[in-house]
Amino acid sequence: MNDVQDATSPGAALGGPVACVSKVELRVACKALLDRDTLNKSDPCVILMVQNQGQWTELDRTEVIKSNLHPVFAKVFTLDYYFEEVQKLRFEVYDIHGTHSIGTRDDDFLGGVECTLGQIVAQKKMVKPLFLKYAKYAGKSTITDLFSKSDPFLEIYRINDDGTEQLVHRTEVIKNNLNPVWEPFKVSLISLCSCDEDRKLKCLVWDSDSRGKHDFIGEFYATFREMQKIGGGSKVTWDCINPKYKLKKKNYKNSGVVILSDLKVRANRYSSCSVAIDFTASNGDPRNSCSLHYINPYQPNEYLKALIAVGEICQDYDSDKRFSALGFGARIPPNYEVSHDFAINFNPEDDECEEIQGVVEAYQNCLPKIQLYGPTNVSPIISRIAKLSAGEETIKDASRYHILLILTDGVVTDMADTREAIVRASYQPLSIIIVGVGNADFTDMQILDGDDGVLRSPKGEPVLRDIVQFVPFRDFKTASPAALAKCVLAEVPNQVVEYYSHKAICPMPPVLSCDSPTSLANTPTESLPAVGTTA
Repeated sequence: MNDVQDATSPGAALGGPVACVSKVELRVACKALLDRDTLNKSDPCVILMVQNQGQWTELDRTEVIKSNLHPVFAKVFTLDYYFEEVQKLRFEVYDIHGTHSIGTRDDDFLGGVECTLGQIVAQKKMVKPLFLKYAKYAGKSTITDLFSKSDPFLEIYRINDDGTEQLVHRTEVIKNNLNPVWEPFKVSLISLCSCDEDRKLKCLVWDSDSRGKHDFIGEFYATFREMQKIGGGSKVTWDCINPKYKLKKKNYKNSGVVILSDLKVRANRYSSCSVAIDFTASNGDPRNSCSLHYINPYQPNEYLKALIAVGEICQDYDSDKRFSALGFGARIPPNYEVSHDFAINFNPEDDECEEIQGVVEAYQNCLPKIQLYGPTNVSPIISRIAKLSAGEETIKDASRYHILLILTDGVVTDMADTREAIVRASYQPLSIIIVGVGNADFTDMQILDGDDGVLRSPKGEPVLRDIVQFVPFRDFKTASPAALAKCVLAEVPNQVVEYYSHKAICPMPPVLSCDSPTSLANTPTESLPAVGTTA
């Protein structure tokens, strides 16, 4: 899966209702597909399936690309994306033999892969191997030849560090036109150039052929830095060169001129996630099987179950997949003094772990080295993360937000200080998800959640906005991951919108945007077509 594009940002105008759904666009490509045909290469097509109530159904499918084991499909899948739900997807690839049915016995199954829409949205680009374990899917379609000769289109490739090329965008085909003006499009800066302004982009212009044997018109190289020279009414142009004609023709100048007429850059959004784990003695001796922190070599304890289940949901929305992993309420080495805010990897200079699996490993290494103690003071970690979030206030756009995930058995000692810390934190770009582990009394946690009334500091000051979501993990131990995800993330979108609404900061599309079509100036050479584009 090569690219994901926000088509409609979640949220609404400041002060209005919030719709926690976005339109996202997915683009797919394959490499090194199996060759099932005897005489020709496979004719691949990708079917996108979604899971609904445990059943897989077809949502959409790409075009069929003739005789190609490395297809890059032009079809764009558009889906509704719900932040708080786990939306499972399956991509199935077939070698098509007919023109009226896809996925039948006449077609060869080349492989499939499953993932969630949240994973794709968070990663922007996802590469996964195909597996041959899925059953073939029955369906119907009609394949038609849409193209004719002299139908130019443009492809933009990013040149990677290893020299490989990755398709970033393919324009639509303009039929029977030697002076095409392609539609504006949007692409993330990460997809375009890996945020490297000097990375080379290879741009190819083709004359479309219905059999897949497109005629090469010409090429040029560009960089994002060059593109940014546009402005003040000026445009950026490149000569489109056909190396073959350049060698053969003495007076060859170009095969046309490609013009970039408009470019707009909009900032991306970033999120970060921190995890705080309760290591107080009320959880029980880790050597005892009744302990919530029981060191069991054969299966995860209650804290690990909660950490993995909830953490895997949250990590889809952490921009760099690195978690600040903290602990509180334990005596820690080397002096075994009680700490209410320590790095569970024992590296205070870098308390981050790679993905939730990294947090799991740090937790497992930490547990035998510490002594569970007390009291259960939650406020120090909340204040620390709030202070970290406050440092983002100098950024005057909606590009930073933090989530603090707290795992605890529910009994809070510093309740007054915790209420004060949450009131202070409600002014920062921060949400707090508290997961109750075990079967203790979670009254304190429900008070902090504030769903039954506005949370106030000991002095009576109310929170600016509700930033706490409490989830008793025991209620979801036998529930589906989708149900848990929906509960964990249900309030976060509203909390994000409320914060930026209070700051009077509007959301920004996380894309590089070129919004107006180009005008063309062409200098055709003999009978070669001239081309133009907007990027």
